[in-house]
Amino acid sequence: MVDCNATPDPRLSLGLAANQADLEACFSLLHDAYVGCGFMQPHPSGLRVTPYHALPTTTTLYARFDDQIVGTLSIIREGVFGFPLQSVFDLAAVRAEPGRIAEISALAIHPKFRSTGGSVLFPLMKFMYEYCTRYFDTRHLVIAVNPKHIELYESLLFFQRLQAQVVDNYEFVNGAPAVGASLDLWAAPTVYQDAYAGRRPDRNLHHYFTQVALPNIRMPARPYFTTNDPVMSPALLDHFFNRRTQVLAQLSPRQQRLLHAIYPEDSYRAVLPPVPQEAHGHPPLRRHHRYSLKCPAHLTDLQGTTEPVPLEVIDVSAHGFLARSTAQLPDHTHGMVRVHLGADEVVMEQAMLVRRAMTESGPQYGFRIEEPGSAWRRCIRHLEVRDTPRADGRVSVAADETGELWTIDSLAAA
Repeated sequence: MVDCNATPDPRLSLGLAANQADLEACFSLLHDAYVGCGFMQPHPSGLRVTPYHALPTTTTLYARFDDQIVGTLSIIREGVFGFPLQSVFDLAAVRAEPGRIAEISALAIHPKFRSTGGSVLFPLMKFMYEYCTRYFDTRHLVIAVNPKHIELYESLLFFQRLQAQVVDNYEFVNGAPAVGASLDLWAAPTVYQDAYAGRRPDRNLHHYFTQVALPNIRMPARPYFTTNDPVMSPALLDHFFNRRTQVLAQLSPRQQRLLHAIYPEDSYRAVLPPVPQEAHGHPPLRRHHRYSLKCPAHLTDLQGTTEPVPLEVIDVSAHGFLARSTAQLPDHTHGMVRVHLGADEVVMEQAMLVRRAMTESGPQYGFRIEEPGSAWRRCIRHLEVRDTPRADGRVSVAADETGELWTIDSLAAA
């Protein structure tokens, strides 16, 4: 089944769907494929659009041959709506492991490329693998697929089933049966190396995923080490979720409230459903602009008398950041933090520990920066500009109803 061409046709290009035309073509291809397989009823719009596509934590990939979109899949990193498959599959075992999770969904290949030896499918899979491991800060992939397609994922990519039983009725795909499975991307290279040892390059997925560089793939340009590539501007939300479909109007009151927390700007509020009246009695959602990054950092005490403590910054805001560390930091730790915000951007900031939280992946620490420097402010301004209503707008806002999700401005001293 494996057919990995290290030099695909140059007419093939792969990238992120970030404008109306590309998203329309992806959703149209997906609609036709799902209708053809019985996974959905035909929609008047000719598109398959789900609530998850409205979130800033979802990225849609495309494969284009000449001027036609011939392949697509969506990567859904866990956001305020959770995952589609968690309605029928238990993710407790995956959540018990450290690292972020993403669901691979909405895969479709144009009919004329389904019998061409994987000329579109395998480049799209490689793009998915590279994007998740290098750009999306993801460790675990989860999938829910029809039983007749699980062999591809189990035999070639070595996904492991979430449960032995097949789910007979998965509502997300029109009641079709489904199998759930997961893949640990940290362990995958070793598994692939052992499984494909001795195979020639065009039959060796380990070589293809880890050694081959496809010029056909266009990775997003990022001046900072951000991990999301949101694209849903107010105009795109309105076009796909109000005009072409009625996905926003069909959301539950809770989901509508969460979307208002994710997109708090007036320009987004104009296209989102009004906040349900019954929600006014609920506690207000926490809101604070946070931007998802993955940056190496080191903490040194102000006197410089101890060895620097390694950190990994995972969220930043105007006056603070959230970091992971294998070290146990004492309460009220403060010092100088050196953060690599981007390949060419290193900053030094004085910061104080104001919050500690235990997670499955270990302790996480919230730091406050009292007087951020010009480089830090410049980074935040760059991310805020991407927050404005443009086709390449960026939104990454913490929102929850329980108060469990921390926000820097409201942290109490540990």
